[in-house]
Amino acid sequence: MSRVPEPLTIGRVVGEVVDNFFPSVKMTVTYNCNKQVANGHELMPAVITARPRVEIGGEDMRAAYTLIMTDPDAPSPSDPYLREHLHWMVTDIPGTTDASFGKEVVSYETPKPTVGIHRYVFILFKQRGRQTVRPPSSRDYFNTRRFSDENGLGLPVAAVYFNAQRETAARRR
Repeated sequence: MSRVPEPLTIGRVVGEVVDNFFPSVKMTVTYNCNKQVANGHELMPAVITARPRVEIGGEDMRAAYTLIMTDPDAPSPSDPYLREHLHWMVTDIPGTTDASFGKEVVSYETPKPTVGIHRYVFILFKQRGRQTVRPPSSRDYFNTRRFSDENGLGLPVAAVYFNAQRETAARRR
C-alpha cells in the first residue's frame, strides 16, 4: 500500500475532499453482508439504507481510528453548495476490528441523492490517542481537511468511495 489509488484521484476525492496521501491501513466497507464498496462503483439506494460493516486493518488493537462518511456533492453535483454533507462518524475504533467497536458520534444517515450522481466517501484517520476527537457541530458544510486539522488527525490512512443516484421506477426493474 504505497501510492494513492488512481480511482481516488480520477474520482476527484483526492483534491476535493482530501489531500494526496499514502494508504497504510486496509479498510473494507460492506453493505448488506455482500456488497463491498469499490472505488467509483455504483450502489443502488435500496442497498445503502442500513449502516455498513467497516473492517479496519492495522497491526495494533491499541491504535485508535476515526471513520468519516461524507457526500461532497450535496445537494447536487452541479451545485454542491452544502459541500460536504456528513453522513456518519465513528471515533476510537480499535485497529484490527470494525466500526461497531468504536464510538458513533454522528449517527448513520441514509444517503438519499435527489439530483445527479453523488460520491459517498469513507475516509479513515489514525488518531493520536483515544478520546481525542471532538464531533462537529453540524452535518452540513462539513470539511474533512479542516476537521482533520482541528483534531490533529493528519492525512488519511485509507479511503474508498462509491457512487449513487436517485432510483427511478425504470431503474428498479
